[in-house]
Amino acid sequence: MLEKYIEINEEVKDALENKKPVVALESTIISHGMPYPQNVETAREVERIVRENGSIPATVAILGGKIKVGLTDEELEYLGRSESVVKTSRRDLPFIISKELDGATTVATTMIIADLANIRVFATGGIGGVHRNAQDTFDISADLMELANTDVAVVCSGAKSILDIGLTLEYLETQGVPVIGFGTEEFPAFYTRKSGFKVDYSVKSEKELAKAIKTKWDLNLKGGLVIGNPIPKEYEMDYNEIDKAINNALEEADDNNIKGKETTPFLLSKIKEVTKGESLKSNIQLVYNNAKVASRLAKELI
Repeated sequence: MLEKYIEINEEVKDALENKKPVVALESTIISHGMPYPQNVETAREVERIVRENGSIPATVAILGGKIKVGLTDEELEYLGRSESVVKTSRRDLPFIISKELDGATTVATTMIIADLANIRVFATGGIGGVHRNAQDTFDISADLMELANTDVAVVCSGAKSILDIGLTLEYLETQGVPVIGFGTEEFPAFYTRKSGFKVDYSVKSEKELAKAIKTKWDLNLKGGLVIGNPIPKEYEMDYNEIDKAINNALEEADDNNIKGKETTPFLLSKIKEVTKGESLKSNIQLVYNNAKVASRLAKELI
């Protein structure tokens, strides 16, 4: 029945059948996270980095209502150029498929599809979380619930800086999701290496991390893990500058009544504008760094 909805490309299928390491990659970063052509260039480079570090990349998207696990170069280009691709989270998945639309997968949806394909490692930029002022808006990303229920390890540069990181970590703790610092004691905040919040556990190598992940799933402890991999120091942004840019962008979003799934793309666009493009450069570099760690982790999990 599942074959009706999902198509795994030959390279990824061969890797999975022969117990080779595979890393899932999301597609929202291509369609909604960056402008063209940087989005497609970044996606290609991320796939190259995954290969260079010993794993097979599996970029995930929905094209014409079909779930695709592993995209061709032409499909990457199409996603990067098209303006009709729908940002697709868990709630959207059955409708995007049944209506035969094009969908870009969020963290939550990429985790769902990776799990269906039996891919256990996923590299992204930053996870969603509890939004600032969530006590009034109840705006909490579906990513967090997915992390509580789906057996995929997510390598990221922490939660996006636009979120309430403290409440995001509290939510993850309540759901029993381990938050791990890769070479750090402090949870990274996307553009910056510091957030002011500690991780649950810190690891120094992919081997050490893989051992803990295997133990978790061997014990049938359901759910994923958040692996906070800080942005490389040379690409880190000034903490105070980025915080000021975020606060200004949040005020503008509020003034313009921008809510729900439109919030994150709006805020990231405004931050890019305020930082004169420096935030986009940082975003690209942190994704590259996460792809490298995820690829090495996937190898250790085999």
